[in-house]
Amino acid sequence: MTYAARDPRVPFALNPPVLSLDRRAQGQDHVLNATALALSLIGAVLVWAATRDQQIVIGGNPQAFLYRHLINLVIAAGLMVAASRLDARLLRLFGPIVYLASLGGLLLVFVAGSTINGAHAWIRLSSSVELQPSEFMKLGLIVGMAVLFTQRAARRDDGSPPTTGDVLLVIGLVAVPFGLIMLQPDLGSAMVLASAAFGVLITANVRARWTIGLIVLGVLVAVIAVKAGVLQDYQLARFTSFTHPNRDVQGAAYNVTQAHIAIADGGLFGTGLFHGPQTNGGFVPEQQTDFVFSVAGEEFGLLGGSCIVALCALLCWRGLRIARDADDAGRLVAVGVVCWFAFQAFQNIGMNLGLTPVTGVPLPFVSYGGSSMFAQGLAIGLLQSVRRRSAG
Repeated sequence: MTYAARDPRVPFALNPPVLSLDRRAQGQDHVLNATALALSLIGAVLVWAATRDQQIVIGGNPQAFLYRHLINLVIAAGLMVAASRLDARLLRLFGPIVYLASLGGLLLVFVAGSTINGAHAWIRLSSSVELQPSEFMKLGLIVGMAVLFTQRAARRDDGSPPTTGDVLLVIGLVAVPFGLIMLQPDLGSAMVLASAAFGVLITANVRARWTIGLIVLGVLVAVIAVKAGVLQDYQLARFTSFTHPNRDVQGAAYNVTQAHIAIADGGLFGTGLFHGPQTNGGFVPEQQTDFVFSVAGEEFGLLGGSCIVALCALLCWRGLRIARDADDAGRLVAVGVVCWFAFQAFQNIGMNLGLTPVTGVPLPFVSYGGSSMFAQGLAIGLLQSVRRRSAG
């Protein structure tokens, strides 16, 4: 590893040491990269299996979704590399920029957005390309909270926990995008946003009365949202079908019922790639996105599904290792990203297995979708940036 020479007559901030390429590579967590890549490639195979026969039926290209998923993966890899090069100074700029840009996208949705599966949450860029601002808001909120907490702590310079003013500012930072996402309404993204924000608050050492109060407030907001009719009828029906799964198997519980049949058909070793009767018959709606785990359960069995769970756990573990060795800002970012990935994976796999209500969140790196893949690529890049600074 080598450092470029610097002129001692020039102030350090204007002439910092430049790390050579081999030093940057050594700062990377290669296990984290390999795990994200493995999940993405498994996702490509599952998306291909979920869409292949349906594309043949309509006369389309059987590999169309496979190619798109791989293109999304390449773009996400480029974003990851770019984000991994951010230093602490650029991170302070990156957080507000992503937050404000995502907030602008959430507002634009109400003006020029498209409704897909009941949620007015997408901006259509072309006939085949849609952008979902809420996916990028997850990352923008995490980094924005981290920057706010660390800058306020630096002003106090006494090591004390965040003040009431700090917490109120952060609550405002969370409340605006959370409210906009609930108005779409996109309950799944709102839940992921809340879980990531809660993880950052805990890591920032916010006093217990605030965390308990926010949990109570969250319950009250959920009750009010139901009573005020913020949630659509189909969303309420999903919760009803979760508590009474056998009540409406041809309606609200249809997706989950078909997913259960697919996973049960797989048994221990699965039916084999492209040999799943539920998948080939197109019986599971949205199988390349929300219910992609059912493809793994049917065609690769319990062993295949367990492999995905293990890879998700490994991804989160590597993120927590990065958080352990990071500085204050890096620790907040890393924990926020881990909470995002962990909750989203738990929610997606849980709804495939009937353990959680259906909320329409993708399985990280596995489900088909450009916006989610791009945001997750940026998140992995930020984790690598935090890791590189810790190792430097």
